[in-house]
Amino acid sequence: MRSKLFVPGTRPELFGKALAGPADALSFDLEDAVAEERKAAARIAVAGFVGSEAALASRKLMIVRVNAPDSPHFAADIAAVARDGVTLINLPKIESAASLRAAVAQIERAETLNQIAQPIGVLVNIETPRALANASEIASAHPRVAGLQLGLADLFEAAGVERYDMANVHAAMFAVRMAAAQADVFAIDSAYADLHDEAGYLAEARMARRLGFIGKSCLHPVQVGLANKIFAATAAELDAARRIVAAAAAAPDAGRGVFVVDGRMIDLPFLKRAQALLAAAERA
Repeated sequence: MRSKLFVPGTRPELFGKALAGPADALSFDLEDAVAEERKAAARIAVAGFVGSEAALASRKLMIVRVNAPDSPHFAADIAAVARDGVTLINLPKIESAASLRAAVAQIERAETLNQIAQPIGVLVNIETPRALANASEIASAHPRVAGLQLGLADLFEAAGVERYDMANVHAAMFAVRMAAAQADVFAIDSAYADLHDEAGYLAEARMARRLGFIGKSCLHPVQVGLANKIFAATAAELDAARRIVAAAAAAPDAGRGVFVVDGRMIDLPFLKRAQALLAAAERA
């Protein structure tokens, strides 16, 4: 997942364009990008698209950022988007292991009601000082946690920290990366709001790559090519992805259960990431 492109849930006219673009993952946003009075319409639009024939046939990772668990919209979001076609549910404003487990329980109930074939993974935002302090505990709180996503704007604003100071950025990146490493989950880097500052975006992306992040968030399609360039897979990563895809083809239950590759348990989100990695390499 070199690049993860945010797509506002209120802009269904952009969904198909994003699907046809070069981003490895699409992150449909029901939270910050959606005004209060448009929340219901956005979740209906997103749920319909991720379950569409085109989306289901795509090798892109499909992620939905829902509203925070303490929001009045959270339960309805989960009920709508916990369905086949969604790779990860992105949980914002998680600050403890207990809140993470409660959110996952809600997802599990929705999966049962919606009768989906494959359990959905969770991508957790680390975007508050408390979340950063508890990042390792959060990452290890449940097997559904696939990764941590750094949210620098919210994290730094809450503490009055300068967002674009590279020392501050490095400190937060390092803390999140170590928490992810301890839990054996991936870490993906923050969004970068200044769409005209290509040099700044690239500098953060290179730092994230050196720290072992798998990719960077993109607020606009102009940033996708930058992320894809910096986080292009190494030969070893491509070899591992090929082994995962080959093992999946040989495993009768690979699309529904788990299988082992190189001593690691692999399930559908890992398989889809491997497929996306190879597809991106083919396009490059």
